[in-house]
Amino acid sequence: MERFEPGAFKGRKAGVLGLGRSGTACAKLLLSKGFSVFASDSRPAPELKAMLGRAPKRLDWEGGRHSRKLLQCAFVVKSPGLSPDLPILSRLRDARVPVYSELEVALAFCKARDIVAVTGTNGKTTTTTLTGEVFRQALPRGRRAAVCGNIGIPFSEAAPKLGAKDCLVAEVSSYQLEDSRHFRPRAAAILNITPDHLDHHGGMDRYLSAKARIFQEQSASDLCVFNAEDPLCLKMSRDCPAKKLYFGLTPQPFIHAWMSRGKIRIRLPGSRRELSLSPPALPGRHNLENAMASALLALGLDLELPKIQKAFTAFRGVEHRLEDLGLLGGLRCLNDSKATNVDSTMVALKSLESVGNRVFLILGGLHKGSSYKPLAPFIAKSAKAILTIGSAAAKIEEDLRGTKPLLPCSDLETAVETAFQVASPGDVLLLSPACASFDQFKNFEERGSRFKALVRARAKTHGVQKKK
Repeated sequence: MERFEPGAFKGRKAGVLGLGRSGTACAKLLLSKGFSVFASDSRPAPELKAMLGRAPKRLDWEGGRHSRKLLQCAFVVKSPGLSPDLPILSRLRDARVPVYSELEVALAFCKARDIVAVTGTNGKTTTTTLTGEVFRQALPRGRRAAVCGNIGIPFSEAAPKLGAKDCLVAEVSSYQLEDSRHFRPRAAAILNITPDHLDHHGGMDRYLSAKARIFQEQSASDLCVFNAEDPLCLKMSRDCPAKKLYFGLTPQPFIHAWMSRGKIRIRLPGSRRELSLSPPALPGRHNLENAMASALLALGLDLELPKIQKAFTAFRGVEHRLEDLGLLGGLRCLNDSKATNVDSTMVALKSLESVGNRVFLILGGLHKGSSYKPLAPFIAKSAKAILTIGSAAAKIEEDLRGTKPLLPCSDLETAVETAFQVASPGDVLLLSPACASFDQFKNFEERGSRFKALVRARAKTHGVQKKK
């Protein structure tokens, strides 16, 4: 399929499949560019009408189905996350209606020449946010940096506002990449690869193929950063046509960023000079890896070391990712709602090994197809008890029975109440669900915000029960 060119469809109708955050933003963008737009979503019309209250009145849309009206569009934009096996997509292919990703359509209206993209199974949001702060700090006067993508701000909202000298720093998920055939970032990073979203992609091969799209359109003048200590990343890098930079915690002959005596050490290709940076003050080895990737992206695009350091020093992490809420009612409370897969929860537990068996771990939500058994050794080191919630609770209890006490709680409110009843002062309450949120919440942000409100209210009124 050819690259999306807006001029080729001038005066014709655009279709948008899916009216989530990205789809709605893309529909608004296309309307603002003079297209007539028809949008279609399988959710009930009354639900959509409430969501679309602020959408332009000239937006034509339908809910509860995908009708033939989509087949009459000149092209269709598929929202990220919709199954590639939807029957309407087969019908669109049969009708030879081109289907594009929201990412590619938005970038067709973006003037910025510097696109920096970050993907990986875990750490994307932290690395993207940190990299965005680095670019805001280090770009020369008159150049702006915008952060968007899977981080919560749609491409269609941010990309068209940038000028040619500006920079777009984007978190890109496998959902966004799988539909993007012509995406070419000037600099990219793949942080790690572990099984995730296999229910959506239909297997590991398709998941890997989606991730690889981040570099497939790059050339030797572009840059891609890889985790040298991740076997799948290392293997994937062999097929990358761009200039490759590698990071790892321990020095190896071929890597360009590593850790030594608490500092990030960097030596770029063709340089004998070894650079040094202090990493951001964030817990866990994963955040050291995130910082190394961010530093290589910035230095690879010739940003100044002192300004990178200034951004690193000021960075305090992101909401819903091992967010320390402080000591509440005697419990140290951590909001890691963004841990929507097993590997992400594993990272959180690794970072808490030093506290001993004092963690009350809230697990559960919508099951994503992976086993929870890999968590067992980390739970053995860090956890005091497991509190299960959501539709995945039975599967979690089956996989982790015999590791630590299991406390079925059904929902987040019950889990927080139970933890405050049975915990002792000095224990840790960790929400790191290893599951999607969609069985009980709109998204992980809503889940995390609800957790924060619950623990603060509970701590304020009752505190922690003391052992007798």
